[in-house]
Amino acid sequence: MCGPYIHEIDPVALEFFGIYLWWYGLCYALGFLGLLAWFYRIGPGTGMSRRDAWSLTLLLMFTVLACGRTVEVFFYEWAYYRQHPWHVLFYWLGGMSTHGLLLGGAAGTLIFCRWKRLNFLAVADQLAVAAAWIMGLGRLANFIDGQIAGAVTDVCWAVQFPDLEGYRHPVVLYDGLKNLMLVPLLLLIGRRRPPPGVVFAHFVLWYAALRFVVDQFREYLVDAAFGLGTGQIINLAMATIGLVALVWIYRRQRGRAAPVPPAPVGSRDRGPTGLQKLFLIAGLFFCCLIPSDWTQDIPARYGERHPGLEHSVLYPPVASGNDGS
Repeated sequence: MCGPYIHEIDPVALEFFGIYLWWYGLCYALGFLGLLAWFYRIGPGTGMSRRDAWSLTLLLMFTVLACGRTVEVFFYEWAYYRQHPWHVLFYWLGGMSTHGLLLGGAAGTLIFCRWKRLNFLAVADQLAVAAAWIMGLGRLANFIDGQIAGAVTDVCWAVQFPDLEGYRHPVVLYDGLKNLMLVPLLLLIGRRRPPPGVVFAHFVLWYAALRFVVDQFREYLVDAAFGLGTGQIINLAMATIGLVALVWIYRRQRGRAAPVPPAPVGSRDRGPTGLQKLFLIAGLFFCCLIPSDWTQDIPARYGERHPGLEHSVLYPPVASGNDGS
């Protein structure tokens, strides 16, 4: 039944021995597992072995989390971090940027392709499909965590978010649905066997262009330029890059022969090493410790929704009141 909804979901997925595993971080972990499964399935088509799929997943896990944090620090919350520089490494306090996650994915793929001497655009085309799925899961996690509320509205599906007055657009669900709808679109484009890079360029273009539309229902805390939030400026830049890339790829391809499919992996198709398995388990566990999208004092924000919430015993407590404002 259509009607206003009060957000009362507990952001903690699991608690044991004073350690909190968050829905937000769990979706990161599921996303990386999905990435590994996807490249296990399509890896031979890009010249990658099963062990390569593990190597790429581990590398992306590092670059995605590192760049997500870096963009958050310098583009969204520099006023906070310049006063608390030691908190940059405190992932358990939250603070990740979606645009930074995408940048980290592209950077990690480029590093991997240079290392393995693979075609970057061909691998990026496949990564785009996985990225759309991961970003869709991530937005669901944002909603569970009670983040990224939209503008006040009287639509019947409005949500009252924790710590905010009034019923608002569940803009994060709009964005998540948009990301998931990109998956069949990208698969359809890929089935037509376009030149390498076309699927990836379409992802960059439509992810950013459609997010610009979705974010019209969002309330940004600051205006960067022209009355737009920082995220909207980045959306416009990304959409422009995607469009320019599409034009460049097709103009570059004009008059050239169709690309030659990669050689079969053959005897190189080895499974993961024990060290890779260990790093993956450790990385997935670390992901589950990440609670939110914005740097804050976690007990102060989520204490009412999870009674008795304290800082994880894995880390020392942080003084209250550091909410990035």
